[in-house]
Amino acid sequence: MPENIPFLSLITLMPLLGAIIVLLLPKEQSQWLRITGIVFTVIPLLLAVWLFISYQTSMNAGGFTEQYTWLSIPLNNEYEARASTLSLVFDYHLAVDGISLPLLLLTGIVSTMAALASVFIRKRWKTYYFLFLLLLTGMYGVFLARDLVLFFIFFEITLIPMFFLIGIWGYFGREKAAVKFLIYNGLGSAAMLFAFLILIATLGLSVAEPGAAGPWIFTGNYDVLLQNLTDPGAAANIAESQFSLHVFFTDEMKWTAFILLLVAFGIKIPIFPFHTWMLKVHTEAPPSIVMIHSGILLKMGVYGLIRFGAFLFPQQLSSWSTVLAVLGVINILYGAILACVQKEFKLVLAYSSISHMGIVLLGIASLEEAGLQGAIYQSVSHGLISALLFLIVGSLYERTNTTQLDELGGLARAVPFMSGILLLAGLASLGLPGLSGFVGEFLSFLGLFGSMKWLTAIGVLGMLFAAVYVLRSVLNITYGPMPERFTGMKDARFIEALPMVTLAALIVLLGVYPSILTDLMQHGFDGLLEQLQTRMGG
Repeated sequence: MPENIPFLSLITLMPLLGAIIVLLLPKEQSQWLRITGIVFTVIPLLLAVWLFISYQTSMNAGGFTEQYTWLSIPLNNEYEARASTLSLVFDYHLAVDGISLPLLLLTGIVSTMAALASVFIRKRWKTYYFLFLLLLTGMYGVFLARDLVLFFIFFEITLIPMFFLIGIWGYFGREKAAVKFLIYNGLGSAAMLFAFLILIATLGLSVAEPGAAGPWIFTGNYDVLLQNLTDPGAAANIAESQFSLHVFFTDEMKWTAFILLLVAFGIKIPIFPFHTWMLKVHTEAPPSIVMIHSGILLKMGVYGLIRFGAFLFPQQLSSWSTVLAVLGVINILYGAILACVQKEFKLVLAYSSISHMGIVLLGIASLEEAGLQGAIYQSVSHGLISALLFLIVGSLYERTNTTQLDELGGLARAVPFMSGILLLAGLASLGLPGLSGFVGEFLSFLGLFGSMKWLTAIGVLGMLFAAVYVLRSVLNITYGPMPERFTGMKDARFIEALPMVTLAALIVLLGVYPSILTDLMQHGFDGLLEQLQTRMGG
């Protein structure tokens, strides 16, 4: 990897450049606006694919990091002579490893497919593609940021574009869905910010240059926090002896920060009972935006819970592992049972997402390598499957103007290609071996089985319900009598078939060749798991 080329910054900021170009184009040039939106979504995808290939070749995370100081604020205290020796420093720090890289690649794939699916958008293309590309910048930044403040900024960047994308281009209840999305996620962001401030103020003390005697800084650098957590008393002693600052990271503060992070990322996943906002978004947002929301944005919560919950607070997570596993089982059964009785296909998929995120929680609760790998694998798999399903939803709605199951039927005769892709996506969702859904579920359940056999067994019951709601929905749509008004319906156009085939191919690839991701994740988890086990043992 050429060291003089900031590839991580290019991936993150290329969509922002596209958004600026969109602003400069006349709003009447709809074709050029669409081309620009798609091109500046494809470019970071190609860079992410290149990064994926290069990382697998070298398996050297040291070459995949960028760090620059972008803001330094001197901290004055009663000792004016020392005022210049202590600063609050915010870094522009990007890095990638075997944990974030699969999700980074997922972001590129799903966002590109969503850009192609944006052909369904009929108004205000200039505003739409500007917000779309701005949203993409925030998502890439979340998976690459290694500074707490930078992570929070990118996390917040995703909220405003989503609010407008739902509220302007959604369906009948779009305004209420957008407001509910912003309120819930805003509360989660507030909890996250409070937790991050606690971490920076208590564990962020470090030297500006490793190995030097000074100057000293307070930083949100993730690596510094992780290092100081192995000996939290060291930072407190230095702060008190050098600067007369009383900094203590007590058990109470650990628990406070952990619970705040659990709430913040639990809302994003979402964990029951923080799920109601997601149902509104899934049913009211336009299909291309739901592809991104279900496929990527929910995974930001999973990533944050693993990155900041599991590896910064393993003792707390271990103490609450049973609680998290119970919440995971509730997610699985609650989502699956309610999906079985829905009459609206979008609501079936929304409750299905809640159920599948419960499987991810089981993998995280295991604190075992197999379970954590399963959580990431399930996140990638569900991202691809849900994106494909909502792409089909958008295509069907454009042709039928409904997604009510009792108003559909017999579409296998009218649109055989889309019906076949729908069946494949449904089988992947219920966990059929040979497709990606099976691998993620298997690893997550395997990781938890050693420590919580009964909870694992109860969770597996959710897979039986998955077969019920998937087959009920798919068969209702594709078989039986077809309403007369659907006679002459056109099958998928090329602009629709291309993302459908791409997503279906990736679902099959991950199902038959899972090591393409598991080998990568194993390298990413190795060093962190050693630290985790050491600290838990201590």
